[in-house]
Amino acid sequence: MIELVNIDRVWMALKRNVALQPDHPALIYQGRAITFSELDRDSDHLACGLLDLGFGKGDRLGMLGLNQPEWLLAYLAAAKIGAILVGLSVRYRDSEIEYIVNHAKVRAIIAPAVVGDMDYVAYFASMGARLPTVQHYFFMGSSAVPADQRFDLLLATVVDQARIDRAQSSIVPEDPLVLIYTSGTTGRPKGALITHRSQLASAVAQCSHLGLRSNDLQMLALPLNHVGGLTCGFLAMLLGGGTSLLIPTFSPKQVISDMLSFPPTIVVGVPTMHTLLLREEAIGQLDRQRVRLVITGGANADPNLLQQLQQTFPKASVMNLYGLSETSGAALMSPWDSDFDAIVRTVGRPLPGVELRIVRPDGRDAATGEAGELWIRGELTVAGYIDMPTESANAFFDGWVRTGDLGCRDDEGLVTLMGRSKEMYVQGGFNVYPIEVENVLLRHPDVLMVAGIGVPDPVLGEVGHYYVVPKPGSQPSAESLIDYCRRLLADYKVPRQILFRDSLPMTPTGKIVKARLLEEPPAAPSGS
Repeated sequence: MIELVNIDRVWMALKRNVALQPDHPALIYQGRAITFSELDRDSDHLACGLLDLGFGKGDRLGMLGLNQPEWLLAYLAAAKIGAILVGLSVRYRDSEIEYIVNHAKVRAIIAPAVVGDMDYVAYFASMGARLPTVQHYFFMGSSAVPADQRFDLLLATVVDQARIDRAQSSIVPEDPLVLIYTSGTTGRPKGALITHRSQLASAVAQCSHLGLRSNDLQMLALPLNHVGGLTCGFLAMLLGGGTSLLIPTFSPKQVISDMLSFPPTIVVGVPTMHTLLLREEAIGQLDRQRVRLVITGGANADPNLLQQLQQTFPKASVMNLYGLSETSGAALMSPWDSDFDAIVRTVGRPLPGVELRIVRPDGRDAATGEAGELWIRGELTVAGYIDMPTESANAFFDGWVRTGDLGCRDDEGLVTLMGRSKEMYVQGGFNVYPIEVENVLLRHPDVLMVAGIGVPDPVLGEVGHYYVVPKPGSQPSAESLIDYCRRLLADYKVPRQILFRDSLPMTPTGKIVKARLLEEPPAAPSGS
C-alpha cells in the first residue's frame, strides 16, 4: 500500500505511484499492461487537449464507453484540471442520454465510434440541436471518424506542465470531480456530485480495510460509470498501488479467459456476476489458490452463492460491501473476522470515518435489532444532487444522507439489510426504480395504469414485474410493451414480465397498494 497521507485530490494518488513505482502496471487491458507512468503521461496529454478547448474548473466532460483505458484517462485528466466527468453508459437510450447531457450541461463528449451495431458518430450527428450545450465530440477506435473529431487528436496535444500546474492550483478537495446519475423515486435521474474529498474518503477507507497492496491484481468488470467500478474498483486499487485487470464489458467467458491469462488476487462483483462466473466450467482451470479476497456487494449474501464462492476460492476471505452513489462508494464492509453466518446475514460494519444511524419513522434511533432507515455521515457523502434543491433537501440533512434502505444492527454492530423504504429493486447489480419504468409505460397510447415491483430471481437477484391496466378498447401485447421499453430504457430497466389486469388494488385515497401485488403467486414469463 502506498502512503496515503496528504492525498486529498485524486491526481495525487497517481503521482505518488509514479514517484514510487513508475513502471508497475496500473492496468491490464486486452493483454496489454499500462504502467502508472504511461497513465500519468497520457492523462497529461488529454488534460492539455481539454485546456486547449477552453475547459476549466467546473466544466463538464461526458464520457461514454465500455471499461477501457480511455475512460480512466478522461477521469484523471478531469481531476488534473478541475473539470467534472459525467459518466454515461452504452446501455442508455436516446431519452436517457438527452436528459443527462442537457441536465449536466455537458460541453464535450468522448465516445467510441462504434459499439456492436451502434454507430455513435452517426448517432450524435443525428442528435444535433437536441444537445445544445455540447460543443465538441471526440470518437475512439475508428479511422472513419472525421479528422477533427478523432480522440487521438486530444492525446497528441503537447504537454504544458505549467498550464496543468496553474489549473491544479485552484482545485480544492471539496470541488466536484464526478457526476454520476442515479435513478430516483421521482422518476428523474439525479446527478450525485462526487467530490475529490468524498471519493477519496470512501476509497481510502476501503483500501485500508482490505490492505490493498502493489502485488494485488483485481478483476474489474464493474462498470466505470458507477461508483462500484470507479471508486470501489479503480480508485481503491490505485491507492493500494496494485493493478486492475480491466474487463470491457461483463461476459463470463471473457472474464474467465482474462483471469486465466492474468490470475487475480481479488475478485469483485455483484452477486449476479459471481453466479454466472461459477456456472462456467473453465473456472476450474483458474489459479484459485492465488485469490485472497472475493468481494460481493449490494445486498445480504445468498447462502448458497457464498458457500460456492468459498469452495471455489478456498484461500480467499469473502466479504460483503454496501455503498451507494450518495456515499461515493463503499460505506460498510464485512470485518475480517466475520464467520459464515455473519457474511450471509449482514453487510458488515461502517468503514473507518463513517457514522451510521438507523432511524425509526418517528426520527428516533432504532434499538438493537429494530428496523429503521440507514443514515450515513462522513467525508464520503456527496455534495448533493446537481440543480435539484428539493431532492437534495430530502436526501441530505446535517451531513447525513438518508439512504432509503431499511436495516437493523445487532449486538456486534453488524448491519442486516431488511428491504427498501424506496421501491427500488436491484437487477443484476443495477438499481431500478419502478416509477421511472412506469412513467415510460404510461406514455404508451394503450396503457391506462401501471404498477411495478421487484421480485426475486435466482440469477439477477431481482427482476421487474409490471402490472398493466390497458385503456378501454385496447389490447396491447406484453411483447409490444417490452419492445417499447427497450427503445426508451437501458436494458436492465426493461420489464422482465408484463402482466395485464382489469384493475389494480387501491387505497381509499387512490394510491396503488403494491404490497398486494407482492403477495400474488409467481406468474409465467411474458418474455423479455
